[in-house]
Amino acid sequence: MSIVKDMSLAESGRRKIDWVRDFMPALSQIEARFKREKPFQGLRVAVSVHLEAKTANLGYVLSQGGAEVYLTGSNPLSTQDDVAAGLASLGVETFGIYGATPEEYEEHLTKTLSCHPHIVIDDGGDLIELLGGKCKEYADCLMGGCEETTTGILRLKAREREGILPCPMMAVNDAKAKHYYDNKYGTGQSVWDGIMHTTNLVVAGKTVVVAGYGWCGKGVAMRAAGMGANVIVTEIDPFKALDATMNGFRVMTMDEAAPLGDVFVTVTGCKDVITPRHFETMKDNALLSNAGHFDCEVAVAALREMATESKLRRENIVGYTLPNGRTLNVLAEGRLVNLASGNGHPAEIMDMSFAVQALAAEWISKQTGLEKKVYPIPESIDDQIGRAKLAAQGLTIDTLTPEQEKYLNSWSV
Repeated sequence: MSIVKDMSLAESGRRKIDWVRDFMPALSQIEARFKREKPFQGLRVAVSVHLEAKTANLGYVLSQGGAEVYLTGSNPLSTQDDVAAGLASLGVETFGIYGATPEEYEEHLTKTLSCHPHIVIDDGGDLIELLGGKCKEYADCLMGGCEETTTGILRLKAREREGILPCPMMAVNDAKAKHYYDNKYGTGQSVWDGIMHTTNLVVAGKTVVVAGYGWCGKGVAMRAAGMGANVIVTEIDPFKALDATMNGFRVMTMDEAAPLGDVFVTVTGCKDVITPRHFETMKDNALLSNAGHFDCEVAVAALREMATESKLRRENIVGYTLPNGRTLNVLAEGRLVNLASGNGHPAEIMDMSFAVQALAAEWISKQTGLEKKVYPIPESIDDQIGRAKLAAQGLTIDTLTPEQEKYLNSWSV
């Protein structure tokens, strides 16, 4: 039933999966309990997350908990064909091919949902979009689901406001284990891994423009500065802008930053962050990349229409020559540069994020009568994961004494 490019790639894929499993100790602890308790016995779980080794490990862990797992990618350019084959060989129904057309991509999502899932694990909201529309007939067994990203949660909350959310959903992205760790440190490292691997250019001395100073933007800016870049931040939120200045970064509008930047990274979750009026003033050979979820933050379609010529310059880099003679280089078609041009977040980072997914899915499986709303991750889940990660790293922290707890919970001194 799986749809993958080539099952002969399975051995290579399993090696990648085995490698990351050694560096995901929190998820391994959960897997050991899942094997004993089988919390998902009799349940079907549909997963749409970037189809690479860490995601494959999550799918495998869920299957060890008794679930029938159906897994696809959330972006055709982040799917790794050998990992897809490797996961399929481990008994997880897998649907994904690198570079799939939009029609093929939707087919893979639809195949994943055709199992009539009890639980969905989504990245960006594509599964929920289909379950609320074209694939309504597959929503008959839904108990609830989990959403990985900022963009996805925004889409879920919009559906909740309009009364069209198909099931209760857990806001995984808002968990402390996710935004403190994954968004800041994972995005910060993986974005520059992707850019440097793709361009083979130096970061030090360049002017880097980071659009958006949320948790992901903080990580991207921090790592750029650490490698010697001059960092400019663009923002719409006055307090995030002030935070950026307190961290030593210049703050200005994109109109002001466009002529100055050598490298642009959008991390906003919005659309049309870099548009034709910005393209017209940019330096020759400026690099344009996106680390938000969808490929609309950099207006690549508009750039394509403006250009007098376009050509592939290196793998995952297209150069667009403008009427003024300058060439602008778009990385990974404006899709997620850290996944489409790299291997995504490090395994140790995704260990925490996917531990949240696994425990949130288990929490959903035990609930009854939930309203069709977006729910926060229970603090007990965050705390459990944080403590497991500390233990895995050989770290210990202090504990409040009874007197300290009384003091903190009292109005009197």
